[in-house]
Amino acid sequence: MLGINLKECYKLMKMTRKTGEKVFVGLSGGVDSSVSAALLQKAGYDVTGVFIKVWQPDFIEPARLFYSGGCTWKEERLDAMRICAKLNIPFFTLDLEKEYKKEVVDYMISEYKAGRTPNPDVMCNRYVKFGGFFDWAISRGADYIATGHYARTTQVESKKLKAKGKENIKYQLLAGDDKNKDQSYFLWTLKQRELSKTLFPVGDMEKPEVRKLAEKFGLNTAKKKDSQGLCFMGKIDMKEFLKNYIKEKPGKVLNEKGEAIGIHDGVFYLTIGQRHGFKINEKTPSDAPYYIIDKNIEKNTIVVSQNKKLAKIEDEENNKVIKLKNINWTIDEMPDLSKTYSARIRYRQSLEECKIVKNKEIFELHFTNPQKAITPGQSAVIYDGEVCLGGGIIK
Repeated sequence: MLGINLKECYKLMKMTRKTGEKVFVGLSGGVDSSVSAALLQKAGYDVTGVFIKVWQPDFIEPARLFYSGGCTWKEERLDAMRICAKLNIPFFTLDLEKEYKKEVVDYMISEYKAGRTPNPDVMCNRYVKFGGFFDWAISRGADYIATGHYARTTQVESKKLKAKGKENIKYQLLAGDDKNKDQSYFLWTLKQRELSKTLFPVGDMEKPEVRKLAEKFGLNTAKKKDSQGLCFMGKIDMKEFLKNYIKEKPGKVLNEKGEAIGIHDGVFYLTIGQRHGFKINEKTPSDAPYYIIDKNIEKNTIVVSQNKKLAKIEDEENNKVIKLKNINWTIDEMPDLSKTYSARIRYRQSLEECKIVKNKEIFELHFTNPQKAITPGQSAVIYDGEVCLGGGIIK
């Protein structure tokens, strides 16, 4: 069928596969999940495609969504259906609008109202893809689910379980091979229940390789652009979206000396490190951009600077320590706290060396170097080499 050798692509799947195992693939209408379905079918799995319908706001018109870089769910669903028709596999639509609205959208709005900057993609994975979809698939006889995430899993022995005479196999979450596309950062909330029954077929591949496979398979998504932003918003401005749920509250923009130099529409809409969303009173086209380096929820003020390196580094010692809440360890075992690990506090940030410290019931990350633009509400994700140990929400 294909003019290339796919032996390496199927190696992991063949090692764990049993004849007739059922896999429900979450098809988004994009190239990554499409190729995942094709690879699994080629490897001999009994594959079913599932399109997950999520919530979309009524105030974003379909035409406006399309021109902003997004697609309506109907368009995405149609692409997913075409993939299933091409592969001759069953197709289902799973309506998870309520779950998405509650666990992702409502959560996101409440976090912004509290002055924090949430990561909705993390919550979508936890409650929708590896929550509602996972439970639905397993309840209908699926042995596994699969997604197009750029991540990997592997099996390891647990010394703690072996010592207790129990089943000693654990599943580790690994970063994807394509470092430009690695999505393990968004998967830190997964537990053994999900990892043991999840396949990431494109996790050991690079994006150009995935697109070439899509062309070889004759999939209509081969040249489709990657989605941008939140799945229901495309590239539509977050502030514009939040205005429908959080009332504007004009406030002052301060410089580093505490002098008022501009105005903004509400501190709720703004994030540390951001360079838009506020107005400077006297600014010429030749001026360097201003960056938000601090914000005060109670006073409804922000502090800006033309030196973005100043973002939250006034007290270097304190910015070496980050407190976390809602901790999850993907292997269900606390890491060795005597070791040095690495972590990132935002997606695509370079990994930074740190220690994990447990202070009573609170976990802290003690970094070797001060961290810039620490943003409460974002995820801090911890790694041991390429192994994603887990993470937490920055307090």
